[in-house]
Amino acid sequence: MAVTRLFRSSPAAAPLAGTIAAPGDKSISHRALMFGALAVGETRITGLLTGEDVLRTAAAMRALGAEVAQDPDGTWQVAGRGIGGLVEPDDVLDMGNSGTAARLLCGILASHPIFAVMTGDASLRRRPMRRVTEPLTACGAVFTTREGGRLPLTVQGAVYPISLEYRVPVPSAQVKSACLLCGLNAPGITRIEEPEATRDHTENMLRHFGATIAVEKAGRGRIIELSGQPELSAADVAVPGDPSSAAFLVAAALLVPGSCLTIPAVGLNPTRCGLFLTLDEMGANVVVENRRIEGGEPVGDLIVTHGPLRGVDVPWERAPFMIDEYPVLAVIAAFANGTTRMRGLKELRVKESDRVAATAALLAANGARVDVEGDDLIVHGTGGPPQGGGMVTTHMDHRIAMAALVLGAATQQPVTVDDASLIDTSFPRFVELMNRAGGALAPA
Repeated sequence: MAVTRLFRSSPAAAPLAGTIAAPGDKSISHRALMFGALAVGETRITGLLTGEDVLRTAAAMRALGAEVAQDPDGTWQVAGRGIGGLVEPDDVLDMGNSGTAARLLCGILASHPIFAVMTGDASLRRRPMRRVTEPLTACGAVFTTREGGRLPLTVQGAVYPISLEYRVPVPSAQVKSACLLCGLNAPGITRIEEPEATRDHTENMLRHFGATIAVEKAGRGRIIELSGQPELSAADVAVPGDPSSAAFLVAAALLVPGSCLTIPAVGLNPTRCGLFLTLDEMGANVVVENRRIEGGEPVGDLIVTHGPLRGVDVPWERAPFMIDEYPVLAVIAAFANGTTRMRGLKELRVKESDRVAATAALLAANGARVDVEGDDLIVHGTGGPPQGGGMVTTHMDHRIAMAALVLGAATQQPVTVDDASLIDTSFPRFVELMNRAGGALAPA
């Protein structure tokens, strides 16, 4: 279901109930397609997210020579080219709204001796790429970007790539992953040090496809060493439900009185569970059942029940484990009893929007008390629903749009967003599923 731009969420008339599956994990979906394209043989992917962001990655892998197709039953098949086997694309690679796809693809292209041009939509063209292009030039690649290191960019991949040794200055799974993907086609050992541990889907998938990788703890961070030029072998991937998308369903169930939702097969990778830890501290009733391992990733079923919440202090070091969930956490905090302070959100300022400012404006427009102090976001909850009734400017940011629509399901008056069209980039059928559970979302 395509979502129109101007959209409104009205207070739910009844509790939310039932079983609602979150879409496939976006981070893992991107990586499954990329690794399938770099492997020898045919990789079978189930549960792949079919949002616009991931479809852009699928198109890019086709343009680079892999065969990528979806079967009638929803399974995806990727016939890979092998490490070093990608071909030069005939046209510009348009990555749409996906910063993850753009940055990881820079890593792949950097160590392949091909020329490529990459662009994205208006939002992505505002986002900085220098954080990946600068370390990747050390392998021998040449990048040319717009002023400020922004898209569109060109890359001439290295003919004789050199393995990287790089310390990531600011915790970033995207930068780390781009450097590791570059190291796949470089001889020798690529060594990446991260000062704070970040999501490790790339490391898990490298092992899953047969690469030799060693990970050593170093204080709060890790040192990752990858042996270059392996022969990756095709490997089936079962993509779990995306915890960042499940967060919106969790929030709706927590906030609408009387609600109880079951969200099956959600990914529970420890590097992605910062929100669930925070919700536990807030007293949220979120129970995990049927814990298991699928495709190398921990998975479980969430049972979420409405109940009272309390404000908490969220430490800055938790940010890498919940970086995409802060807008919806701020919405939850507006209903809690007491103040919630979310610390150290500098990374949120360079997402699809300045999410610190956009989230604060979202709440303020709907009667919640909110402050911004430096890179801290502070929400003063009253223990009850905010007034609502506001218009939210989404800044072409799908997570701001969804956070606002979840807010409107439990406020006193409806909440309207100026543009809900980008929700499909990460959560296809969001509106349909929310309404099936009992929500009241509709074009304004």
